[in-house]
Amino acid sequence: MSQRDGFAGGFLAGAFVGGVVGGILGAVIASRRDSLLADEEIELTGSPTDTKKVSAKRRQMRASDSESMEVENARRSLEDKIAQLNATIDDVRKQLGNVNGNAPQTVSDRPQDS
Repeated sequence: MSQRDGFAGGFLAGAFVGGVVGGILGAVIASRRDSLLADEEIELTGSPTDTKKVSAKRRQMRASDSESMEVENARRSLEDKIAQLNATIDDVRKQLGNVNGNAPQTVSDRPQDS
């Protein structure tokens, strides 16, 4: 019983400390990566101002290309899931119609709301 008494407090403290340490570690790694990339750009182009322009354009191009691909993939995935759901709904309607002894209704047989 004594182990359960402090579980919630310990869990929340661990999650908080882990989040802080992970955030700091991520920020340090990201800043080192950016500085290493900037150093490489300076070596390749020769001047820091050209480097800033080139790296900004590259980031913008990478972001727009990857975002458009992600949006397109998400759209296709959603369309596939909608088609699958529609097919499943049609199958269930047919099964329910057969179980209840009713013939499945077609679109033209359904009553219209006027």
